[in-house]
Amino acid sequence: MKILILSDDFPPQSFGGAGLVAFNLAKGLKNAGHEAFIVTTVREKSEEGETDYEGLKVFKIYANYHERWRAYLSLYNPQTIKKVKKIIRKINPEIVHAHNVHYYLSYHCLKLAKAAGAEIFLTAHDAMLYSYGKVADEFKISWAQELKKYWLRYNPIRNLIIRRYLKYVDGIIAVSDILRRALVNNGIKNVVTIHNGIDLNSWTTSDESVADFKRKHDLEDKKIVLFGGRLSGAKGGESIVKAMAVVARRCPKAVLLIAGREDGYASVIKDIAKKENILNRLVFTGWLDHKEMVVTYRGSNVVVFPSVYLDPFGLVVIEAMAAQKPVVATCYGGAHEIVVDGETGYIVNPNNIDSFAEKILGLLKDEARAQMMGQKGRERVAKNFTLKQQIEKYLNLYKK
Repeated sequence: MKILILSDDFPPQSFGGAGLVAFNLAKGLKNAGHEAFIVTTVREKSEEGETDYEGLKVFKIYANYHERWRAYLSLYNPQTIKKVKKIIRKINPEIVHAHNVHYYLSYHCLKLAKAAGAEIFLTAHDAMLYSYGKVADEFKISWAQELKKYWLRYNPIRNLIIRRYLKYVDGIIAVSDILRRALVNNGIKNVVTIHNGIDLNSWTTSDESVADFKRKHDLEDKKIVLFGGRLSGAKGGESIVKAMAVVARRCPKAVLLIAGREDGYASVIKDIAKKENILNRLVFTGWLDHKEMVVTYRGSNVVVFPSVYLDPFGLVVIEAMAAQKPVVATCYGGAHEIVVDGETGYIVNPNNIDSFAEKILGLLKDEARAQMMGQKGRERVAKNFTLKQQIEKYLNLYKK
């Protein structure tokens, strides 16, 4: 089959969760003998054009605008529509699979693809099909709630137009059961769940590489708690720093390793750490590629995933488990569908700082238990969350 993947973000310009899932899907489809093409967007005109990335043909379209117009331009973006239409005609795909198109590519691409004769699939990675942003739970939200939260940016007909575009879609996929329920509760029907998967073979590294990593970041003889993924308040930045303050008082060798650059929300994290008097316990790695992330996971003792909103899936969780590390994960969102509480890690409320810290401390002090949980975590990923399984489920859905 000839398959065209649409995603606002895609490596190497962006390594966000949805973009990585789209990339892994494209690689998996190609390895399964299909033709996979990608249409994505860039913020610099100099980056626009056709390119190859790890054997994949990628079409990059320039698009940029102020966020205040998202509720309108996400429906129909004149910056991208004509170019997407031209690419669809050039490739003539049998399948068009959209991921995040709710910012730059826009939902109108779904109509263009259907007009070209393709079967259309849409994977929802978040609540943007019915909400302007992140949501707290799976329950129905009202227009009044959205208006109160977003005020002048609120578009009263946005959701109505999105529903009309979804009529062109042959299959809607949610990356977790809780996201599927949230979509259904908010009027989006016929949604199925396909969990994300990863290639287990790419999550191994050598002891020498781990030792080099620890020397580089002065982490030898330290108890390492890893906080990965995008840094933000919604991802639990404040909660983990406050929990680490508790941990640090009882475990002098504990450090919080933050896989990210010291910019943006990092300054907020550092301010909180100063108030908690643990700034010297924070270690920022800077930007890391995939191989470096594998080493980072393997060099850590515990991985945390403390989101304080309905975080639909969390690639960090299965990545950590693939690297044989126990995970202390949030009770909000889809993490509880991955982590078996008390077996492959713990599910906690990250707003309960003492309980959050207690679970981290328990794993830092009981290395045998942490190792056992890490092993069971890898076994669970091998059984339920491999890229091969994800690809097979998508191909079955396409063929229906």
